[in-house]
Parts: sequence; C-alpha cells; structure tokens
Amino acid sequence: MQTETSSVRLDVWLWRARFFKTRALSARACESGHIRLERFGRVTRIEKASASVRPGDRLIFAIGTRLFDIIVQDAGERRGPATEAQSLYRQASAAADTDTNASN
Repeated sequence: MQTETSSVRLDVWLWRARFFKTRALSARACESGHIRLERFGRVTRIEKASASVRPGDRLIFAIGTRLFDIIVQDAGERRGPATEAQSLYRQASAAADTDTNASN
C-alpha cells in the first residue's frame, strides 16, 4: 500500500485499473478532454495524459455508452489481475449512498 501523498500519471493509473486495454488508448482518452478530475471540490477537465491522480481524487468519464464516476483509492504499483485493479478505486455513487445512510 502506498502513502496518501503518492501520485501517478492519469494514463498509467487508468491502464493499471484496467479501464483501457493499452496505455496508448488510455493516453488518447486523457487527451480527448472528456475526463473530469475533482480534487478538493474543484472540477478540472483533463487534456494531458501526464496529469497526476492521487488517492481521494474523483474521476468522471465515459467509455462507449458507460459512464464511470469513481474515487481513486490507491495509486497502485503495477497492472495486476482484475481483483487487484478493482482495489484501486470505488464507485462514487456507492460512497454517496453510504454517506446519506450514515447521516440518518
């Protein structure tokens, strides 16, 4: 497990988390300007594959017809099996549901 302050390039993280089959496809998606990064309540449109992502960041992007709204849990160290990749993030909508239920 890496420290809270660890960061990694967005294209590398998307590839490690298995959203894209190759790093080149991941970089192309980053450069398309269709990925949104929310950090400390500020939303930024990503236009460079070299943008950094760190634990706690929220990413919103679409692949085909599927919309992903996720929160980065860990930067990761490698592109491992699917179970390892899924531990790098969690669904943001599930986190919002948990927060709503916890306040009741």
